[in-house]
Amino acid sequence: MARLHDLSLVAQIEALRDGEVSPADLAGHYLDRADRLAGLGAFAHLSPGIVRRRVAALDRMPRGPLWGIPHADKDLVARAGMPTRYGSRSRVDHVPTASDPLADALDAAGVVTIGKTSTSEFGLTGFTEPLIHPPARDPWRPSAGAGGSSGGAAVAVAAGLLPAAVGSDGGGSIRIPSATVGVVGVKPSRGRLPLGSGFDSPDGLSVTGPIARSAEDAAVLLDALCGLAPFAYATAAPGAGPFVDAARRDPGRLRIGVTTLSPWDDDEHIVLDDDARRAFDTSAAWLGDAGHDVADADWHPVGYAALFRVLWRASAARIPLDDVDMTLVEPLTAWLVQEGRGLSALELLGGLAAARAFERRTIADFAPFDAVLTPALAQPPQPVGSYAGHSPERTFAMQVEYAPYSSFVNVAGLPAVTLPVVTDAAGHPVSIQLVGRPGGEAVLLSLAAQLERRRGPLPHPPAWDA
Repeated sequence: MARLHDLSLVAQIEALRDGEVSPADLAGHYLDRADRLAGLGAFAHLSPGIVRRRVAALDRMPRGPLWGIPHADKDLVARAGMPTRYGSRSRVDHVPTASDPLADALDAAGVVTIGKTSTSEFGLTGFTEPLIHPPARDPWRPSAGAGGSSGGAAVAVAAGLLPAAVGSDGGGSIRIPSATVGVVGVKPSRGRLPLGSGFDSPDGLSVTGPIARSAEDAAVLLDALCGLAPFAYATAAPGAGPFVDAARRDPGRLRIGVTTLSPWDDDEHIVLDDDARRAFDTSAAWLGDAGHDVADADWHPVGYAALFRVLWRASAARIPLDDVDMTLVEPLTAWLVQEGRGLSALELLGGLAAARAFERRTIADFAPFDAVLTPALAQPPQPVGSYAGHSPERTFAMQVEYAPYSSFVNVAGLPAVTLPVVTDAAGHPVSIQLVGRPGGEAVLLSLAAQLERRRGPLPHPPAWDA
C-alpha cells in the first residue's frame, strides 16, 4: 500500500479533493518525516503549532488550487509569526510581524505551511551550508552537499519530506540543487509570474519557481504560482497554460539546439564530468530518436564573466546590513556586500547595459531552436565543507566550476528546466538542462515529460524509506 509521501503532488491534490486524506493527515505525515530525517538539513525551522491552527482554519476557506498541500517557505520569505532568518546569524532572532506577498498568496491558495526550508546566507551561494544551522545534504550521498541556494527545498522534495516546493532562482538557485539531488527544477521566464517575476530588482535576475519530482507535478505547481495574484506588469510573459496540459501532451517535432559551451569557458577552468557528458549525450540521442531535429546550437558567448560579477556584487550591496550585522555574517557575504557597495554608478550601469546586450545576443542565437539542451552541472555533488576555508574569489570560482550553465539563463531572462535522465555507477541521478525561448515553459515541460517517459522511473534515495 502506498504511503502518503509515495503519492505525487497531483495524486495528493486529488486525494484531498475526494476526501481520501485530510490536510491534518498529510501535514502530520510530513512533519513526522521532517523530524525523523532532520539530519539531512532540509529545514531551517518547523512549526507544529502553526500547522495545527492552519489545519483547523482550512474548512472555513475556499478550496484554492493547493488546498491542504503541505508547504514550507524558503527561509528568504518572511512569514508573520514564524522565524525568518535568511540563513544568517545576523537575523537569528528575527520573527516578522508581516508576511511577504508570496507567503500571503500561497496561504490564499490553501497551503499548510509546516516551516522553512534551509538556504544559504541571503541566498547568495550555490551551496547550502550556512553557519547558522547544519548543511543541507544530498539524500543520495549525505557526505555531499545539496547545492543551493534552494538546497533545503530540493532535499525536502527528493527525500519525500514535501510533495513539492517553491524556491527562488537568481543564478541557478532552483536548478543547481534540483540537479544535484535528482529532482525537477523550473526557472520561469522573467515576467512569467506575478510574484517573484524577476522585475523586483534592477538586475532582473531572481524569479520564483517550482521544485518537484516530475514534470507534471512541476507544471501543476507552476500553474498555481501563475494564478497567485493579478499580474503587476504589462510585460508579463505570454500565456501558454495550463502548463499541466503541456506536460501531458506530446511536444510534436521540434528543433533542438545542443551545446556544452558555457559563458564562463574563457574565464574559469570548466571541465565537464564524464557522467554529466553521458547525461547530455544520452538526452540528445533520445530527443533525436523521438523525431526532433537536433543540431549544434553554434553559440559562442563572450564577455559574460565581467558583467555577472558586477551584477552579483551589486545584488549583495542591497542587503540591509549595518556595522554590527557585518560582524555576524559569513566572510563571503561580507566580501560581496563590501565589493558591491564599492561599485561606482558607472560600473553598475555598465554592468546592467552589458547584461541587456548579452540577453539580446543570447535570445537571437537561440532563436532558431524551440529549446536548447545543455548539461545541468559540470561536476558531481561536492563534499560538505568543500567551499570552506578559501578566499572569497576562489569560493566564487569553485561555484562556477560546479555549475557554469545556470546564471546566464537568469541574465537572459529565459525559462529553463533541469531534470535527471541517467544514473552514475553508484545509482545517483545525473541531470540535464533545457533552455527555452522567452515564455517557452510549455515546450520545456512537454519535452521534460517526454524525456521522463523515455528514461522510465528512477529509484528513490535511501532516506525515502526511512
